[in-house]
Amino acid sequence: MTNPCDLSAVEARALIGAKKLSATELLESCIARIDAVDPAVNAMVARDDERARAAAKSADAATMRGDALPALHGLPLGVKDLENVAGLRTTYGSQLYRDHVPEEDQLIVAKTRAAGAIVLGKTNTPEWGAGANTRNAVYGATGNPFDPTKSAAGSSGGSGVALATGMVPIATGSDTGGSLRNPAAFNGIVGFRPTPGLVPSEKRPIGWNPLPVLGPMARTVPDLCLLLSTMVGDDAADPLATTIHGQTIRRPEDFARPAMIDLASLKVAITPDFGFAPTEKHIRKVFAEKVGAFSSLFAATEEATPDCAGMDETFEVLRSLAFLAGMYEKVRDTPEMVGPNVRVNVEEGLRYGALDITRALKQQTAIYQRWQGFFEDYDVILSPAVTLSPRPWAELYPAEIDGQPTRTYFHWLALAYAVTTVGHPAISLPVGLDDAGMPFGLQIVGPRGGDAKVLAVAAALEAALAGDALTARPVPDIAKLTAAPRIADTPGFLGFD
Repeated sequence: MTNPCDLSAVEARALIGAKKLSATELLESCIARIDAVDPAVNAMVARDDERARAAAKSADAATMRGDALPALHGLPLGVKDLENVAGLRTTYGSQLYRDHVPEEDQLIVAKTRAAGAIVLGKTNTPEWGAGANTRNAVYGATGNPFDPTKSAAGSSGGSGVALATGMVPIATGSDTGGSLRNPAAFNGIVGFRPTPGLVPSEKRPIGWNPLPVLGPMARTVPDLCLLLSTMVGDDAADPLATTIHGQTIRRPEDFARPAMIDLASLKVAITPDFGFAPTEKHIRKVFAEKVGAFSSLFAATEEATPDCAGMDETFEVLRSLAFLAGMYEKVRDTPEMVGPNVRVNVEEGLRYGALDITRALKQQTAIYQRWQGFFEDYDVILSPAVTLSPRPWAELYPAEIDGQPTRTYFHWLALAYAVTTVGHPAISLPVGLDDAGMPFGLQIVGPRGGDAKVLAVAAALEAALAGDALTARPVPDIAKLTAAPRIADTPGFLGFD
């Protein structure tokens, strides 16, 4: 019999609505899985068991009364530790906030709670989300469920691991350089970067900056759509959630389930590197094999990429502005309490002048316009989600790929930040394992505003590939993780050295 915690969110919600599964039964199954597995991987870092139990009991009472039940009714939720939860320790992975307890829910948390989700706990993240290796000086490192000595990626690494191991059926995340997509790829789950503004955020210090977004993570595309539908909105707190006065633009019903799409009608561009990303040879090989196994599903596939000339420099400058806006005073006033990745970005930002920023903004616009021309000929782009296979989390970041030095501590995320820079929607879909036995993520990139199209393509492809071990979503060995040693006992677990 399937453990309730291993049910998909859609299945669990249907059973709760049909009174065949209680919210309490589902919650207790998730808590038991956390107790059994989390010592090996350290994904769920702040627990809220008792409040969650009270919420589940209340949800069950509503079900038995025959109340109208919201979309996420009774589903346990993991919340990334960059997002405020009222009354629950929220640290941002920072020593400066190790005892911080917010008084109010962040908007994304409030919206999912209003839709019936039950916050079970906070999921681990790198300090302030900097870098895609989930480790910090407050909670330590998060291990990959397929090999706890390896990275879970990030910055939504805790959410990715919690989903892969059945700790929760749905989880929140955020993405600047791939932080929804990278951990989805490394952990064998689904992470979606929406168009900026689709999921409103009131916390960006530069409100018009389209690089950082919030979004959903889940084990399947239908589960992800269910969660996304409760996050979308036209909230005025986010200036990117542009709207037309008196009209609703972002409607939950447009995203509650994937639309039907005929893969055989699509012309698809295939690229291992967007012409500039330092994709390792191993991943290039695996990508070619995976795509070769299912390319016949499409009307046509061609090796092609939009022109990304200047992408590295553009993203580096624009990313540093966000760090200056949010981290400058912390680095200036308490440098000993800030980790190396954050310090590096602030120091980099201080080196740029007005002309550097102007050039980057102009270049971003030029790249974006070239992408629009490219999508006149193609429906979607397929690429690997990440340039390399998971490496040990003890390595703060990959300093080299195939023997070649990387430009920055985030250069290995170039496949993701290419998409971030132009503001297009993208998803990481699990497509079996790579040659090292670790999950492989396929990135599906859509046209401008093509969120629903990306989700439709991903859902159709997910369904088509599910029956083949080469391409189906991989599942970690829960029994092996239960018997594994505590990750906290590993040298170097806490901190950055």
